[in-house]
Amino acid sequence: MSPRAIGLLAGFALDRLLGDPRRYHPVAGFGTVAMRAERAWYADDRARGVLHTAALVGGAVVLGAAAERAAPGRGGRTLITAAATWAVLGGRSLEREALAVHEHLDRDDLPAARQRLTHLVGRDTAELDASEVSRAVVESVAENTSDAVVAPLVWGAVAGVPGLLGYRAANTLDAMVGHHNERYEHFGWASARLDDLLNLPGSRLSGLLTLAAAPSRAKQAWQAWRRDAAQHPSPNAGVVEASFAGALDVRLGGTNRYYGNRVEHRAVMGDGRAATPADVVSATTLARRVGTGAAVAAAAYAAVAQRP
Repeated sequence: MSPRAIGLLAGFALDRLLGDPRRYHPVAGFGTVAMRAERAWYADDRARGVLHTAALVGGAVVLGAAAERAAPGRGGRTLITAAATWAVLGGRSLEREALAVHEHLDRDDLPAARQRLTHLVGRDTAELDASEVSRAVVESVAENTSDAVVAPLVWGAVAGVPGLLGYRAANTLDAMVGHHNERYEHFGWASARLDDLLNLPGSRLSGLLTLAAAPSRAKQAWQAWRRDAAQHPSPNAGVVEASFAGALDVRLGGTNRYYGNRVEHRAVMGDGRAATPADVVSATTLARRVGTGAAVAAAAYAAVAQRP
């Protein structure tokens, strides 16, 4: 098996075992660099945003290529791939956050559940009931399983360490500046569009893996995907959220309120019941299966692609 394939599996195992580092996380370091760069060259226009995105994502790709090239032998390439994979994946930490919200819901501590939910979503949680909190968690687990697990594994399989770091840089920039608001509507345009592009293959693979991970509900998941995904404002999140809705027999989507009194009325995905706290646990189980399937698929692709 190739060093890339072994490294991807090892990095995935490290993420499942350890989750994100508590301190000195490389992604947090990248975020600090990105904030300083934004302060230095921000302007309310697309050209400056293209520069911001190209410089930071390109820099991450170059760094990854240099690290991969400098790694000594097969063992060194395996280790650097494993370390990069662990650094960019977020599946275990996502699961911990989701289950922390569930723990509060299970104790009927709705205020604590609402507060903990702010770690996962950007919407206003102050008035959500238990079902709406559960819906928000399931939606976050679905979308971030694609963004933080499947998509980076896809790019790691295709392009190694440069793919892993470049994808994570683009995804992080989108989270920082890819927003529809007065400051970032133009400056964040390039980051948002690049993130959409890079997530296309991962979201579709996530949808397929959801069908495989829930065989008894595969037909319903496929129907929800085909019927509802295109109505989501994101070309990628809709695929995974609709698939999860069908697989879990719940309804996702609806009205979301954000800070600053912004309200979004999103299309309903799935035709099951309203989400309950028990669905949070089911969603994390499904996400874990999807992530494992993605790791196996990525390693298999890398093993074949790099076969001597």
